[in-house]
Amino acid sequence: MKAIELIKELNEGASTPERTCDTIKAGNPERELFKVGVTMFATVDTVRQAKEWGADMLIVHEPTYYDHMEVVTEETPVILAKRALIEESGIVIYRYHDNMHFRDVDAIAEGELHYLGLQGKLEKTPYSASGLFVSDTPISALELAERMKKDLGIAHPRIAGARDAKGTHIATCFGTPKGVFELLCDDSVDIVLTGEACEWKIAEYARDAAALGMNKSLIVMGHIGSERDGMRLLAERMKEKYSFETRYFECGEVYTYAE
Repeated sequence: MKAIELIKELNEGASTPERTCDTIKAGNPERELFKVGVTMFATVDTVRQAKEWGADMLIVHEPTYYDHMEVVTEETPVILAKRALIEESGIVIYRYHDNMHFRDVDAIAEGELHYLGLQGKLEKTPYSASGLFVSDTPISALELAERMKKDLGIAHPRIAGARDAKGTHIATCFGTPKGVFELLCDDSVDIVLTGEACEWKIAEYARDAAALGMNKSLIVMGHIGSERDGMRLLAERMKEKYSFETRYFECGEVYTYAE
């Protein structure tokens, strides 16, 4: 199988936006595939690890060059050195973002909920790349955060608002989608999960809502922690489906911590 053929299969069933970031960022699309890596970010370290493993292709979810559409306006020393590393590796890098999110079941949300072990139903919302998960069992923000540390490897999930009040309606705003504040304001939503948040707006709203006796919580997971398990599940499913070797490369959290 060639890289371009795999890309075509991966994108089946998705409602790809007219303007998409899902393009090949490096390498020859006609390359034959024997080893395919999957990761959240094509960091310098993951590219080096994939090269050492002998990867022909690396499927990533987020930008390689620090811009959503990867429009490079300034050739900085970091960009030049990273591009040279990637080109020297010969690896095909494909951004698999929109086609993960824009489908009947958001594949990133599916992976996050799968590894959290939550049972329930994921419903669509009017907001881009977000959903509403209705849990079969009520759960508190603190219980969810503890699961994130244990099952998703998130070092410091942050809670704003109610910690111990249990709810069933959980907005899954993984990454940095639109609609986080609107879902937090929705009376039917108990907990909002997101990768990143504007603290002065979203976190403070959750804090004030809880102080006023409302069952409202926000959990900030970090961008990587809120989406990488969708890529981890993708790698597991590819292992089952394809004859070439597939390996998931963990890019790790972007931050280190003082303690």
